[in-house]
Amino acid sequence: MAQEVSDAKNISLKALVDKGRNRVIFVEADNDFIDVLFSFLTLPMGKIVRLARDHSTPLEIGCMNKLYQTIEKLDVQVFRSNACRDMLLLPHCAANCHCKNLKLKIIDDAEPTRFKCGSYGFHSWVSYYAGVTCPSCSSSMNSVYLSEDDSQVGGVFVKEGASVIITDDLQVLPQLSAASISLFTKLGATNSNTTEELTFNIGVEQVLNLLVSSFVSKTPFTETLLKPNPVPKLGCVNFSQEKCIESQMSGASIDEEEKNISVKLIVSKSKNVVCYAEVGEDFVNLIFSFLTLPLGFILQQMLDSPWKGCIDQLCKGVLDFYEKFFKSNYHKELLCNPKLVPGFSYENNLLGIKEADYYMFYDNKYKLTSDRSIIPSNQSSVEVKFLDPKSHGEKDRNARGFLKEPAIFTVTDNLDVRRASPIFQLSVLNDLKVHFTDIEDRTVHVGKNEALRLLVASVVSDSTLTNAFLRKPKEPTIKQEQ
Repeated sequence: MAQEVSDAKNISLKALVDKGRNRVIFVEADNDFIDVLFSFLTLPMGKIVRLARDHSTPLEIGCMNKLYQTIEKLDVQVFRSNACRDMLLLPHCAANCHCKNLKLKIIDDAEPTRFKCGSYGFHSWVSYYAGVTCPSCSSSMNSVYLSEDDSQVGGVFVKEGASVIITDDLQVLPQLSAASISLFTKLGATNSNTTEELTFNIGVEQVLNLLVSSFVSKTPFTETLLKPNPVPKLGCVNFSQEKCIESQMSGASIDEEEKNISVKLIVSKSKNVVCYAEVGEDFVNLIFSFLTLPLGFILQQMLDSPWKGCIDQLCKGVLDFYEKFFKSNYHKELLCNPKLVPGFSYENNLLGIKEADYYMFYDNKYKLTSDRSIIPSNQSSVEVKFLDPKSHGEKDRNARGFLKEPAIFTVTDNLDVRRASPIFQLSVLNDLKVHFTDIEDRTVHVGKNEALRLLVASVVSDSTLTNAFLRKPKEPTIKQEQ
């Protein structure tokens, strides 16, 4: 739940309001508010699900809530360690060292503790756990604490003095541009008889409302500032047989050299829906990893997908934002190409997202940073490697995902994951009113394209497997030359 904040921590926001329709036309935002808004893109989906379900008006985001509940309920014995479950339920943000400097924080996580060995010099291994043996020198990794460099000058992502206008549907526009003037005219903002200027004090609660509303509404500023009643459910977008969820990323074909995942679908022939799937731990690792992904990465896959809200406009706004307003190219990349915290990916991850690179240097004390530009020119540095936290306590350090292997699971259309059980499978068929004579098995293979389609479907639909595997894209129409 949002915490109480003092007025000193609030941000003053000017808004132009359509009096007749009681609707925000746009707000004027300075660097403090721009930073807060852009920081949404760095939040892992698992954090957003947790915030949304604990909100005063709980929000369901596609199948993500069900996926989160599944992890909470699964026997801890199916995970490789307790740390694996925590990494999924409480994923870290790779930009947390920057987000802690936001004027308004809806998440206030402490940086994870990091350790190196006590040997003098730059050994390249880092651990999240004390007492682990250093692979370089075999000494114990508990004598030196590594803190990420927290130097901060000016804003968080954008420079002090940056100023933009943000429309009710989160379009980010430079002030008094041709595009903004054209939009204002279209929205009726130029008629002073029907508009008025209002000033709002925005606190943590309003920022959280704005985030939640932007998933379900095209008017999140209106919902937050004038009539805070967000729609409680996202996962009800309807998809016809012809409508296909498409990722914006060009994934590798499953016929190319890559390790793909085999999935057996149990399909209702008459309804043309997936009742459930029989899968191995590799498929469950994939869908569980969705909760670790930063929102910005997810939105980049679905810029043209069916969408009730307008949070995707924020992603477009960052991509089109004036480069001169960013503090540096590094800060721009944090938003445009968000990465995972080291250790949160795993071998053969099909989604294509990378882990952030970190560098160790010495400046009166050992420091760790993902921004090489802050390392003093007279200081040596080394790129570090993180011991996989998922394998903590195991002799084998090769990352293999979050689950023990081998294992067989049943996954329903809305991503309820259970250990394989005929009783559960019968229950699913009964709930769907599907008779045995109406089902057939279909085997599909998941490569990068299919993995990204699954990701998009899990956010915008409550029938993930059906929409990812049975709603096939149309062949592109080729225009004939005249």
